[in-house]
Amino acid sequence: MTSMLSEFDELRATMTGAVVGPGDQGYDEVRRVWNAAIDRSPAVVARCTSAADVCAAVAFARERGLEIAVRGGAHNPAGTAVVDGGLMIDLSLLDDVAVDAGTRRARVGGGATLAQLDTAAQQHGLAVPAGMISHTGVAGLTLGGGMGWLTRRHGLAVDNLVSVQVVTADGRVLRAADDENPDLFWAVRGGGGNFGVVTEFEFRLHEVGPIVQVGMLFFALDEFGAAVRTARDTLPALSRDINVLIAGVHAPPAPFVPEEHRLQPAGALVVVGFGSAEEHADALGRLRSAAPPLFEMATPMPYVALQQMFDEGNAWGFHCYEKGTYVADLSDEVIDVIAEHLPRKVSPLSVLMIYRLDGAFSETAEEATAFGGSRAPHYQAFIVGLAPSAEDLDGERRWVRELWAALQPHTGDEVGYLNGLIEFDDERVRAVYGPKYDRLAAIKAAYDPANLFHHNANIRPASG
Repeated sequence: MTSMLSEFDELRATMTGAVVGPGDQGYDEVRRVWNAAIDRSPAVVARCTSAADVCAAVAFARERGLEIAVRGGAHNPAGTAVVDGGLMIDLSLLDDVAVDAGTRRARVGGGATLAQLDTAAQQHGLAVPAGMISHTGVAGLTLGGGMGWLTRRHGLAVDNLVSVQVVTADGRVLRAADDENPDLFWAVRGGGGNFGVVTEFEFRLHEVGPIVQVGMLFFALDEFGAAVRTARDTLPALSRDINVLIAGVHAPPAPFVPEEHRLQPAGALVVVGFGSAEEHADALGRLRSAAPPLFEMATPMPYVALQQMFDEGNAWGFHCYEKGTYVADLSDEVIDVIAEHLPRKVSPLSVLMIYRLDGAFSETAEEATAFGGSRAPHYQAFIVGLAPSAEDLDGERRWVRELWAALQPHTGDEVGYLNGLIEFDDERVRAVYGPKYDRLAAIKAAYDPANLFHHNANIRPASG
């Protein structure tokens, strides 16, 4: 132990940020990740405050054969941000967000959360397409693709990435963009954390809000199939200023929910409008036409409030098991599967969330980024089991797996979205990227030939 402590002192001498080991004050807090089902103990945590700190941490781990985990927002349900017995590179202090409203660009530190990015950009009425939970880290979400409310309107987060700063396995700090290290830039736009530690992102911004229209229609489970059929037939024809999330939930204990329906299972259509209130009202009217909602809510709200709407239901400290899958279409057979499995969900925290991917998402060429999946219009289903304890998670894990398995005959040739994976076997990772995998493996071999960054959905370096 004395020898290891002295080694950590060597790391401390090369870093500006703190180096935290077992027994140090704050160790349990900095090793903690969003998913309480993950409880791992790194040998050391490097709390980096600059790219130079990241270089020092990478070199320390490389020279001593320590496994590396990289923590951005620590929100990945697989717990890729923390590793037993290895070195955790903690980027959470690298969280600056600088917005240039004139050029509509944002520079974002690798440890920033969506809340920090949204708040800074919305001061200028701007936004980056990203996820739907504000305490998610920008880095992990973006490196896998990044989908959310603005996907139909402006594409994925990676489609709006202008450049990145990356610390590579050999300790270089590189800028990657279309005009500099373009192979690396292509790879990080969907290839995850395989190619280095991204310490800064530069995004293109779009005019959004600051007020948007939000409506929620809640249906009894036996009426939800009809509501989903209406959404299936309506959504593709709606303006891309409208997005609809299809969800299997328990109704929240919110003031707008009648008391008899609070915490009871239901289906929901969450309808967000980025255009006029009239257009949003028309979409709500179309979506409620086939089945009468049990209750509903419609209101204008700030975009930042929309981005935080699901935060409480996905708070830190819950135990999580999640699987995701693409669905080619919401066929009657898929809707029957959903109707069969939703009543089996026990925890009021667990959810099924289905995103429509079309519009701007489909206008980016397949080969333009490393994003793992077709750009043709389709759906992404997230099946998320959440519970307050490990014991309660057992039943939710079973529900997630059974629903996921029942959907597999309806996925077409697609496997699923990288950020919806919690189990990273080699065969599945290869299947996610399909024909892009060989190109990614060649780029991996160029920038990380020893596979130093492998505590992730790993792309193995090409041999030779």
